[in-house]
Amino acid sequence: MKRFDQLESSKNLILMSMILGLFIVYPNINNTYRNLTSETPNAAPVAFLLFQLFRYLFFCILTFILLKVNIQKIKTTKLSERFLYTLLIPIIAYGVYLGVSFVLQSQSDCFTGILLFQFVVTWLICCFIGHTVALYSERRAYEKKIESLKMESLQSRCDALTNQINPHFFFNSLSGLTSLIRKDLKEDSLHYIDKLSEVFRYILLSDKKGLVTLEEELQFLQSFGYMLEVRFADKLLFNIEIEQSTLSLKLPVLSLLPIIENVVVHNAIDSDSQMEITITTNDKQELKISNPVYPKLDEPETNGTGLANINKRFQLMLEKEIRIENDGHSFTVILPLK
Repeated sequence: MKRFDQLESSKNLILMSMILGLFIVYPNINNTYRNLTSETPNAAPVAFLLFQLFRYLFFCILTFILLKVNIQKIKTTKLSERFLYTLLIPIIAYGVYLGVSFVLQSQSDCFTGILLFQFVVTWLICCFIGHTVALYSERRAYEKKIESLKMESLQSRCDALTNQINPHFFFNSLSGLTSLIRKDLKEDSLHYIDKLSEVFRYILLSDKKGLVTLEEELQFLQSFGYMLEVRFADKLLFNIEIEQSTLSLKLPVLSLLPIIENVVVHNAIDSDSQMEITITTNDKQELKISNPVYPKLDEPETNGTGLANINKRFQLMLEKEIRIENDGHSFTVILPLK
């Protein structure tokens, strides 16, 4: 595979041109041998050899030009366009060849089928080589892009995990538990601990998963949502209206957590601004997460990569992008499902 990457160097182009030139003029080499060994040669041996050398060098130069243009200049992957873009080169070269042949008075083969065939074959071979290199380059670029997206996705996932399992997140979780214990709500405290363990288990195991069903994400959201409801004293509610037929559709693991965290971080949630997060699906089998906008007085300190990270993961795993709609009153994130 590395040989394709080395084709663009002038040294390799010259070497390839010399080899292809030898292949193109091979019929003339046979004719040269017969002419030199014949008792009645068609021309003086020295003049004949010089003209054959000229022919070989001419086709080497023509091949070099066609290869250079096809490999280095023309990047299209459409073979028909490549043929059209380079057609003028062999036509001009044929005219130059005729002119030199008439000057040297060696025009005996100028209008033969063999010569025309040699020009056509040279043109076609160089076009096909350029087309192959272009396809390979496009494939390599695509592979590099996929590799880059994989690395970004892995980093995004690690960042997401780090952002969620951090002291601040853990502190908020324990704060909710503390409030229940202080109220001496033993049953609620045990229930909260169960939900907390489910949340952390899902997060810790998410690195081993790629796509999960919508049903799994919603089950996780029930546990996480319960913790948030306790944390905000029932001032944050979830309204989930999902059709049964869409529960088996898939999306990247931990897609909902950053979105819900984004709602909590950027909005004021109190008695005057009760937050209701609505989760539905539309007729395009997309998941919609909507919430009213209650801006905080102080701008929250965030790195702003949460939704961008989710989008990168959707690009990699589903080859689709998320959509965001914000009219100042309502904020909606639309996730495609597979």
